[in-house]
Amino acid sequence: MVDVVDKSTRSRMMAGIRGKDTSPEFAVRRFLHARGLRYRLHVKQLPGKPDLVFARYNVALFVHGCFWHRHAGCRYATTPASNTDFWQKKFDDNQRRDRKVVKELQKAGWRVLVIWECEINESRLASLYRRITKAE
Repeated sequence: MVDVVDKSTRSRMMAGIRGKDTSPEFAVRRFLHARGLRYRLHVKQLPGKPDLVFARYNVALFVHGCFWHRHAGCRYATTPASNTDFWQKKFDDNQRRDRKVVKELQKAGWRVLVIWECEINESRLASLYRRITKAE
């Protein structure tokens, strides 16, 4: 399949994709903050710089994009039709890094939670709140 935009346009579009402060991340932050949870953002001292860190509960939370982190079975985890070797390597590297970061955080005593962008809704966020506070 041929890309529908030229190479420079695609490059500009891909460069505009944010690694932090994304819309799904803001939705999670708003929900949890409104319920009284306080957190630190992108703590550089922790492996993988978790999106949200709840030191009081010893929880590191990642808000994963389904496309970049390959959410299994998700409709957003598509593979581009062009340059498939590049993309497969990129996705494999991302998943490998994710597994390594989780192991390192767990070894350091952190509980690691992940919420996928496609799961962000009221009931899933309420469940996440309970998991963070261990009220579940």
